[in-house]
Amino acid sequence: MNNYLIENEDSILIEQKEKEIINKNKFQNDQINIYDLEEESTIEDVLEDLDTYSFLSSKKVIIIRNIEVLKYDENKKSFDHLFKYLDNSSSDNLLIIEAKKLDNKSKISKELKKKCDFVKIEINSKSFIRQKLKDFNLSQETINLLDEYCLGDISKLDNECNKLINYKWNEKEITKEDIIKLVAKKEGDSKEVTFEFIKALASRDKSKALKLFKNLLKLDSDAIGIIGLLASQFRIMLQVKLLDERRMTAKEIAKMLDENEYRIKKTRELTPLYTEKEIRNLIISLEEIDLQTKTTDTSAKNLLEMFIINM
Repeated sequence: MNNYLIENEDSILIEQKEKEIINKNKFQNDQINIYDLEEESTIEDVLEDLDTYSFLSSKKVIIIRNIEVLKYDENKKSFDHLFKYLDNSSSDNLLIIEAKKLDNKSKISKELKKKCDFVKIEINSKSFIRQKLKDFNLSQETINLLDEYCLGDISKLDNECNKLINYKWNEKEITKEDIIKLVAKKEGDSKEVTFEFIKALASRDKSKALKLFKNLLKLDSDAIGIIGLLASQFRIMLQVKLLDERRMTAKEIAKMLDENEYRIKKTRELTPLYTEKEIRNLIISLEEIDLQTKTTDTSAKNLLEMFIINM
């Protein structure tokens, strides 16, 4: 009753969903207490608030952020207290628990998903752009370019859309040239750059692949780590390709592989570029490179560069 669990890495999306939940449950005029477990707040602070009646109002919203930073074994007494509260929670409290990414095999994840309303946030980045810029004229190509520049990151898209709105308010039109001129291109984390790297390999664009490889080295500073990152992505691609043949949805595949649904959707963009045999051969090649780095004096960086050139 009035207990929610939200799992998502984007703070903008979480905040939007929290407003919906608060309004839906008619707590919009009540006190909101936020406890960030990654900062100075503790799980004990949360429990004390849940068990205490407010002097100002009988109703209150309690938000727990970053629950995933805590381990059950290290906080057993406190989590058992929380689970007991969830079994018999107060209707005067609206509890919202946030997590970026939960370990589905952990006791915390299993208990929270069983005892709370689990909220899965799904949003299409291009739909977000259309809605955010609904008062402006812009082509599908412009939307695609903006999405590409922001790598589908909703928080960055929100900031860049606000910038474009301010700059182009009088003209009411946004073009591809405006995106190139005004939007700061996101380099992305290693997973995002790996995705673009694999795409470049598939299209046999060796110069772009080498450039992205250098970007990966800047992000990871470890060519051996990049070998593992590539092998992991190709294995996911192989699994997705095989499961696609069963006509499974991205949501079903994500659940089966215990992966983020967004990653599955992005991987699906890559799988048509390779045959099953090509993916298996690439995994074998990377395993051979990994073995060579451990048994010879050849550097992982040089081996990966040759891997790209010989594609």
